[in-house]
Order: sequence, then C-alpha cells, then structure tokens
Amino acid sequence: MEQQDVLAKEIRQVADLMADAAWAAISPYFRQSDFGLANKAGEGAFDPVTDADKAAERAMRAVLADLRPEDGILGEEEGRKDGSSGLTWVLDPIDGTRAFIAGAPSWGTLIAVNRGEAPLFGMIDQGYLGERFSGGFGRAELVRNGFATPLSTHAARTLDQAILMTTFPEVGTQDERLAFERVRDATRLTRYGLDCYGYALVALGQVDLVIEAGLQSYDIQGPMAVVEAAGGVVTNWQGGPAHEGGQVIAAANAEIHAEALALLNG
Repeated sequence: MEQQDVLAKEIRQVADLMADAAWAAISPYFRQSDFGLANKAGEGAFDPVTDADKAAERAMRAVLADLRPEDGILGEEEGRKDGSSGLTWVLDPIDGTRAFIAGAPSWGTLIAVNRGEAPLFGMIDQGYLGERFSGGFGRAELVRNGFATPLSTHAARTLDQAILMTTFPEVGTQDERLAFERVRDATRLTRYGLDCYGYALVALGQVDLVIEAGLQSYDIQGPMAVVEAAGGVVTNWQGGPAHEGGQVIAAANAEIHAEALALLNG
C-alpha cells in the first residue's frame, strides 16, 4: 500500500473515532433542559456556546492526543495547537449551536484536516440522525445505519430550477445581503437555517447552492471537503479559495456555480 493510501486510511479512521467521541460527549445534552448555555458575544449580540460544544471539542482533542499527537489543531472553542507533522485538524464541535439549543437536528460536528491550505479530508457528522458525510482522498460517502452510500452532487440545471440554502436570511453586510438576494430571486426555492447540513444536502444531490458570508475556517473546511469530493465546487464569491472562510458559495456543479457567481458580482 502506498504512503498516501496509508495516510488516507488512518485519517478516516481517526476522524471516525473523533466523531464518535464528539457524539458521546454531546448526546447527554441534546434536547435537555440544562446544557450550560453561555453567550460569547458582547452586550447586544448573541453568540451561544454550550457545555456540549466544549465537551465535544475536548473529546476530539483527546483522541488526537492519543493517536496523532504530532498534528496541529485549530478548534472553535480552544483555539490553535501547533504541531510538527505538517497536518492540522480543523474542528467545530457543534456547527449550528442555535439549532442545537432549539432542539433542531440540523447542527453537526465538523472535522477537517489540511496541510496548511485547502482540506485534504472533511466530515459532517450528525450524531442524532446517525448520518456521517465524509469526503477526501478520492472518495465521498454517507454512512448511515452502518451502510455506506457514495455521494454525488446534482447534475447541472438552470437557476430557475435550483434550490438555494443559507443559514440566516440576513446574509452578512447590507451589500452582501443584496448580492445574495439577486441569486435568491433567480432560483426556484430558497430555504434557511440548516447550518452545515445544507452543505451535506449539496453533497447528497438534493440542493444546488449554499451561499453564506462571515464564515470562519472551522465553519467551512469540513463541508468544503465533502462537497468537492462529491463533485461540487466551493469558492469565495470571487471564485477564489474559500478554505479560510469569509464569503462562501458551494455549488453542485461548475455550470450553476458560474451562473450564481455572475449574479453575486452583478
């Protein structure tokens, strides 16, 4: 087995163990009355974090400390840990904490690994639904109930037939919102509020576009790897790299990506 294949196998195995550990930490809190809610934002804003977020990131870091201690880590809750291997794991223990505290199963645990730029591998894990989307090293799949199904994005269709998703109706700044609305007004259907699960639906071939702004690297690297491995396109709104976050468009194929990009920059 070639060295790249060995690495790919190990990365997948470690990511699975991390996702298992995260769900074990999260499950006692989901749909419970007390999950240790706190607000990370200043007065007049709301950026929630729960004990479940913190416990899940600790659990994933513990797996890495045991199995890949030489790797770096960038996590939403505990920040950066430098490594010596050249690989960095990018972690969002609960992407969609607002959904989590509302009891809606559209949040997910995001895991990615990179060599300093775009992710080599990524995962969107929804433990409550038992759905694990992964992509990288030439493979994209959904594992559910122990069965793996290949992921493939939707074939090209025009915007007037397309389904668009974003997390918040008020996308970014006023200018960003107006740009988003140009695409929204050209599509058949727009849905809001699914956080990372929207990207999973792109990879699954159900949704054509996700357009967002104001993302962090830990918000996008896991979903980006999954969508791209399934045949989709993920860039910023100018068509450049999206792995650092900011303005992001995830598209099912190059044709609808180009059509939406033209409207975003119109």
